[in-house]
Amino acid sequence: MNPNPVLGVFFHWLGGLASGSFYVPYRGVKGWAWETFWLAGGFFSWIIAPWLLAGLLTKDLLAVLHEAPAGSLFWACFFGLLWGVGGLTFGLTMRFLGLSLGMAMVLGLCAAFGTLMPPIFSGEFMSQVVGTTSGRIILVGIFVCLLGIAVAGLAGIAKERKMSAAEKQAVIKEFDLKKGVGVATLSGVMSACFAYGLAAGEPIKELTLKHGTPVLWQGLPVLIVVLIGGFTTNFVWCVWLNRKNHTGHQYFTSKPDGPVAGSATIETALDAPSREMVEHAPSRAAGVSQPKLEKVPMLRNYLWCALAGTTWYFQFFFYTMGETQMGQYKFSSWTLHMASIIIFSSLWGIGLQEWKGSGKTAGSLLALALLLLVGSTVIVGYGNYLGLAH
Repeated sequence: MNPNPVLGVFFHWLGGLASGSFYVPYRGVKGWAWETFWLAGGFFSWIIAPWLLAGLLTKDLLAVLHEAPAGSLFWACFFGLLWGVGGLTFGLTMRFLGLSLGMAMVLGLCAAFGTLMPPIFSGEFMSQVVGTTSGRIILVGIFVCLLGIAVAGLAGIAKERKMSAAEKQAVIKEFDLKKGVGVATLSGVMSACFAYGLAAGEPIKELTLKHGTPVLWQGLPVLIVVLIGGFTTNFVWCVWLNRKNHTGHQYFTSKPDGPVAGSATIETALDAPSREMVEHAPSRAAGVSQPKLEKVPMLRNYLWCALAGTTWYFQFFFYTMGETQMGQYKFSSWTLHMASIIIFSSLWGIGLQEWKGSGKTAGSLLALALLLLVGSTVIVGYGNYLGLAH
């Protein structure tokens, strides 16, 4: 199967759609704290879906993982652990900087480090990237993506300026630029570790191809290893929160809780601007009155979590498919991934009327950001196409 950058960009858009959409099903969860529904969905994201799809679509999965070099397995899992840290600190960034500035900083750093560090580390940056026409075009596309992320941040800032003082206080109650920049840097760099984990898993891809796995699915065994690392980080954090907030029983009983001091239910967590990674949501929800349920809908909650978790996994399912189509510049997949996430999450925000009443300035900046981000995917795809032509 010859690489096809056009198809690759399309796969990355599908991954961005999955990533931008996965939190929507969590809106159907009722009566659970954030840590409960996040871990329940996480089992599908990090364990069930990766193993199931890799088992169905690849050859000799267990044999491949058994034969894989120990170093490759270790580093892929280790970078998955670090990526998990980046995800959890994402919420702290929102807490100190707000959604717009925090998102721009974290995703900008994540895009830059996740895209550029693998070719720099492998020694290919100067020769294959800077030293070729196609590589330089891809660098232009990366720059346009970063510019689009920055403009998206400005759009969010313009939106926040239209909010009332009370709304601003609720959104960025603990604004702290110094702390926020530090945490955002940590989150952005650590979140980029997912790309490093995939790069560390290259020997696993080679092994699964030798066992007869189609080229399109070669990245699925690597996802298993990286996501085990990510699962470990999130599992430890969620279980700690379950113990701290006395919410562990929610996995097993339909008996509703009253307002739990220090714990956020799905209703308040989803209303928080930082809902995508809300390890700080418990502090926001303390003391907030919640509508009391007669009975927690356990089956429905697990079904919503299963849908959300599986949707989350599909972002990287399509990511690995897209990566196979990018030729020698597959490192550029990370930029395509970041751009696609912001494109589709912004479109969801528009569809859910989160930008209603934000003003012309914010709307114009958001439109410009989306134009730049879409343009960046086209430029990166064109650079990869030129690379194939040569």
